[in-house]
Amino acid sequence: MDKIHPAKKAVASYWSARTCGTQFAQSEKFSSDYFSEIEKARYRLEPYIHTFAEFKSYHGKKILEVGLGAGTDFVQWVRAGAFAYGVDLTSEAIEHTRCRLDLEGLEAVDLRQADAERLDYPDNSFDLTYCWGVIHHTPDPYRALQELVRVTKPKGELKLMIYHRHSVAALMTWLRRCLLRGQVWRPVSYAIANYMESPGTRAFTRSEARAILESLALERVDIRTVLTWCDLAANSHSTLYRGLLRILATLGGKDRVGWFMLIKARK
Repeated sequence: MDKIHPAKKAVASYWSARTCGTQFAQSEKFSSDYFSEIEKARYRLEPYIHTFAEFKSYHGKKILEVGLGAGTDFVQWVRAGAFAYGVDLTSEAIEHTRCRLDLEGLEAVDLRQADAERLDYPDNSFDLTYCWGVIHHTPDPYRALQELVRVTKPKGELKLMIYHRHSVAALMTWLRRCLLRGQVWRPVSYAIANYMESPGTRAFTRSEARAILESLALERVDIRTVLTWCDLAANSHSTLYRGLLRILATLGGKDRVGWFMLIKARK
């Protein structure tokens, strides 16, 4: 992959050091138990992924996943009999995914290290383009979306998860990182960009997401938000803190103030 911009290099460095999902594994790296622990944790904490992705519906279809992490979703496509292509900004994610497939005796059509803003595939290539929790980390999410749309076939589908700015998780990040430090003038976007995962992370409102997607000539745009373990601090040991977050979520309308924005659209 070509030399990348410093901002993108910082993102790549962050995720190379902490491939998504691997924080839940205790077993030896790249062992069967290691990947099993990652998979169990992912779908326990984010059970809506299966309903949203509909892995088994894409048997015989050509799909591209942008942003692989530990390969947990990607292996579902391959198990389901899809013609699966996958890219990630980091070589660490590619290695995780290859090892995962090898352990199960499975093969992808193509795996490569690549930039979501510059996909090396022809126009109109895929029946489905899938991207879970990735493009809000790249310096130019709009450019990445353009690329996702470009490589999707006419009448093909896009399924995306991006972060939602009007959420409990975003509010709590601002409260902890800005308000409690006496920096009340800082916007929520500042807190997310500086303290939520990799540098420069963004979050969007529903209206912002819809406007962007419709500007790319996508049809049948469906957007919903869901409460997540991040909103409810599922891993916190503080019963009081978890209780406070549940109250905030209830007052906000539950899924309406969820951190994950699930998007389906058709080209």
